[in-house]
Amino acid sequence: MIRFRTATAAVFALSLAGLLAPGPAPAAHAVEQPRLARASQSHEYLTPAEQQVDTFFSKYRDAVLAGSPDSARMVRDEYLTDDLNARLDQWAEDHGADPVFRAQNVPTSWNVTQGDSGAGHTTVLLTEQWDDGSTIPVDYRLRLPDLVIDDLQNAPV
Repeated sequence: MIRFRTATAAVFALSLAGLLAPGPAPAAHAVEQPRLARASQSHEYLTPAEQQVDTFFSKYRDAVLAGSPDSARMVRDEYLTDDLNARLDQWAEDHGADPVFRAQNVPTSWNVTQGDSGAGHTTVLLTEQWDDGSTIPVDYRLRLPDLVIDDLQNAPV
C-alpha cells in the first residue's frame, strides 16, 4: 500500500511538474518582409474604427496595385456608402486621378489614428505616405452603428 501511494505521488508530482515547467520557447516569428501597405500599428492595438479604415485602405490599395478596377470597386462598395462612392466617382471624373488616394500614383504606406466621435459618427485620420517622403492626411468619417465609411475630408483637391 505504501508503494502504491509513493508511486501515485510520484506520478502526480511528475504530471504537475510537466504542467508547471516552462514549455519550449515560442518560435520567434519570422521577420516578415514588410508589405509596403501596412499601417504602422498592429491590428490588436487598433480601435474598431481604425481597424475598419486600415482594412479598407489595405484591400483597396492591393486591388489597385493588382490592376483590378472591378476588385477595387467591390472593395469600395463593401466599405463605403453609395453616396460617398458617387461623390468619389465624380471626383475621379473631374480630376483624372484615383478618388481614394486623390493622386495618380499609390501611397507607399500609411498609418491610422482615432479621431473624435459624436452625433452617430467617428473619425479616423489616415495619413498617406508617398515615395518622395511627403504625407497627406485624410479624415475618414464612419457611421457608429455599422462602421461604414460615409465621408472623406481634408483630401487634396
